[in-house]
Amino acid sequence: MQSSLNLNQKRIGLWGKIQAFWTLIKSKQTYLLVLTGWAGFASAACPFTNWQTSLAVVGSLFLAVAGSTVLNMIFDRDIDAKMNRTANRPLPTGIVSLTEAIVFGVTISVLGIGWAFWLNPLYGLIVMGGLFIDVWVYTVLLKRRTPYSIVLGGISGGMPILAGRTLGLGSIDLIGVLLALVILLWIPTHIMTFSMKYADDYKAAGIPTFPSVYGEHTTRVILAWSTALAGLVMVLVAHLLGMAGHYLFALITFSLALATMAGASVAKPSPKLNFSLFKAASAYMMGAMLLIALAV
Repeated sequence: MQSSLNLNQKRIGLWGKIQAFWTLIKSKQTYLLVLTGWAGFASAACPFTNWQTSLAVVGSLFLAVAGSTVLNMIFDRDIDAKMNRTANRPLPTGIVSLTEAIVFGVTISVLGIGWAFWLNPLYGLIVMGGLFIDVWVYTVLLKRRTPYSIVLGGISGGMPILAGRTLGLGSIDLIGVLLALVILLWIPTHIMTFSMKYADDYKAAGIPTFPSVYGEHTTRVILAWSTALAGLVMVLVAHLLGMAGHYLFALITFSLALATMAGASVAKPSPKLNFSLFKAASAYMMGAMLLIALAV
């Protein structure tokens, strides 16, 4: 086994190695979380007149979020090897060695947190708290033990937007907390649809999920309520921020559309609708964040 891992490392060239490290950060997931952080900052301070700080938010969050993702990959390398969906990732295949991944993950995590503290101590504390919850509490302590680990995962997912809002405002406020709550409520739409699509993989790895513990129907009901509440809180935040006109109308329309899809998945469940809801959830969050950033 070890010899095959070493052989994989020798066969890959420099560009392949760079691509492997890029795979470790799960770029799409990282981009989405960084976008929420930037939107949080933009909700409190103009991201264009404050362009230097705005870029610093993007840079520091990118490093911290990417770092936490790499560290998660390190701790999950054994279960990744058991799932068809993840078996070809850089660590299970040996394209990236454990030592390389640790050095990479720790380095960019420290750089991201250090940059965050340099910008503002409170901002840095929130960013560091998000990384700690995501890596240690969610991945190490809970992921393999309980399906409720996604609640803690949701809290860590809400830290970037809370951090961005806090940096722009100079303090934590109700709107920042509500924005983080939106992410927490949105997480089930993203995670539970995914865990239903890849139920066999999670079973093979021994990871408890809501569908495997409580059944798909109960999971879909929870998902539908969570999606509806996420939309309601998002619209409330938009109102508190003073969003109006076409921007508010678009946000309400998007929220209703996603909630309708989630409700339909309860009434007439199907794999196709489930996957469409998974895709729509990410598109909704991207659209909502852009509306908050550009319309306030």
